Amino acid sequence: MDNLSSRNYSEVTEFILLGFRTVPKLQILLFFLFLVIYMAIVVGNVSMVLVISMDSNLQTPMYFFLKNLSCLDLCYSTVIAPKMLVNFLSSEKKIAYNECLAQFFFFALFATTEAFLLSVMAFDRFSAICSPLLYHVNMSHKVCVQLVTGSYICGCINSAIHTSFALTLHFCGEHRLDHFFCDVSALIEISCADTFVNELVLFILSALIIISTTMVIVVSYGYILSTVLKIPSTHGRRKTFSTCGSHIAVVSIFYGTVFFIYAQPGALSSPEQSKFVAVFYTLITSMLNPLIYSLRNRDVKGAVKRIVCGKEFSQ
Repeated sequence: MDNLSSRNYSEVTEFILLGFRTVPKLQILLFFLFLVIYMAIVVGNVSMVLVISMDSNLQTPMYFFLKNLSCLDLCYSTVIAPKMLVNFLSSEKKIAYNECLAQFFFFALFATTEAFLLSVMAFDRFSAICSPLLYHVNMSHKVCVQLVTGSYICGCINSAIHTSFALTLHFCGEHRLDHFFCDVSALIEISCADTFVNELVLFILSALIIISTTMVIVVSYGYILSTVLKIPSTHGRRKTFSTCGSHIAVVSIFYGTVFFIYAQPGALSSPEQSKFVAVFYTLITSMLNPLIYSLRNRDVKGAVKRIVCGKEFSQ
């Protein structure tokens, strides 16, 4: 019996990503829709990286973190979008077992890193507004590099743990994933063995990451709000707090979708709803982030003008 179980466990060498269950004609429309979204992600985030790298006025900690955020968004979406686009045009929609685990590993790596990086960016705004005299000491280039590196290390550790536990899952021949990418929740769903430990690890690590990063953001903006309210003039308060507007918008979009997944009753029993939300936080946020930082940020708009005009001028 043990030999039969072992043989059944080893049968799955590939999965079928069911994706969005629609008629073939709608699959073509979805292909072009997500192709446009992915092209917007690539153009927007690559442009943001180039603008920040080329403009001398943007060589500050805030824009160093923003450049890394754009790189993350580009990598994050590239893990998901190309395979999704191929599957829209394919009748088989297959993904190899090793490719599936690799996709999940990098997805978890970049998603976790982005969560930590957003909290680092909140701390950067806290340092700039609440301790302006010590800002360049507290947020030196060395410290910035260490904070970004630490975010990647945390992402890598979390991803490695989840992927290691995913390797222990057994599928007994079932290989249809009701998702458009290899998410660990979808793998747990089709596993034929006891998944209590996997679900517990997923819950604990996700809770720790969400709570810790959210606390950093909330506490940072609590101090920022307190400092801003002490500024006597309305214009001064508006000008100081305006530097945080783009970051608040990005954080709201990213964490809003994450909280929706964990707080929405019956989310796990509604695959189509989960897919819709997953599209939002895997692709839509990556498309919106560069738009938010370019449209709401005078420094970035000024940098674009300087690069386009081919000359440097101060605002």
